[in-house]
Amino acid sequence: MTTSSHPLPTVFLPHGAGPCFFMDWQPAGLWEPMAAWLGGLTESLKVEPRAILVISAHWQADTFTVNAQSAPSLYYDYYGFPDHTYHLSWPAQGDPALAAEVREQLAEAGIASAEEHHRGLDHGVFIPLKLVFPKADVPVVQLSLKKGLDPDEHLALGRVLAPLREQGVLIIGSGMSYHNMARFKRGDGPVDPDSRAFDAWLSETVALPGEARASRLRDWATAPGGRESHPEEEHLLPLFVAAAAGGEAPGVKAFEDEVMGSVQSAFVFGASSGQAT
Repeated sequence: MTTSSHPLPTVFLPHGAGPCFFMDWQPAGLWEPMAAWLGGLTESLKVEPRAILVISAHWQADTFTVNAQSAPSLYYDYYGFPDHTYHLSWPAQGDPALAAEVREQLAEAGIASAEEHHRGLDHGVFIPLKLVFPKADVPVVQLSLKKGLDPDEHLALGRVLAPLREQGVLIIGSGMSYHNMARFKRGDGPVDPDSRAFDAWLSETVALPGEARASRLRDWATAPGGRESHPEEEHLLPLFVAAAAGGEAPGVKAFEDEVMGSVQSAFVFGASSGQAT
């Protein structure tokens, strides 16, 4: 694996339901395809990053805020799950220098930011990345969404972050391509038609080049099944950041599965011809 020849791609990945990959679930095996894809992600992309920058659906702040800790703890921000899931570990180190560089780039672009030193990495970070990087041997910095969830602000954020790809930083947006809690099904059941319609629109949109893609993403709420798939958009906006950071080339769907009555997809942006998806 190498990061020297090309900028790293960016990724929007589904983080699953709470600690779903690390507990018994009914029906059994429901999350196995997603877990297997996450576990093979870096190999499929042929990348070995020096650091990871993650934008998670589970952190909103008044301004874009970076976790600048050198050794962040974990924040078990899920409820009602088995006791052992509150003792999961993923001892990745932070990267205060990268956090400072993110803030510097934002300042140069006229975007206000802040840093914090106490909040742990939430489950939108450590649950999927425990599978992607099981050795926890790559430093990680978490970056918040901005309250108000304005699409343009998050697209602008991604564009500012893009140069980090040339420095070996893997930019990950962690969310869900469908996130309507009221419509999720605990067991087997038909897929929500709105989820299927929105996934088709989203896949078509991602495959467009940069500005055409951004233009459609801005109007996501009017897309077929858009607002029905995301009553609140915090699980979708990490995709906007990853898409804008990925540059002008069309994105690709890297994974799709049907879980809990929904279609869940992952997307990769800015992958070179030598990086398979």
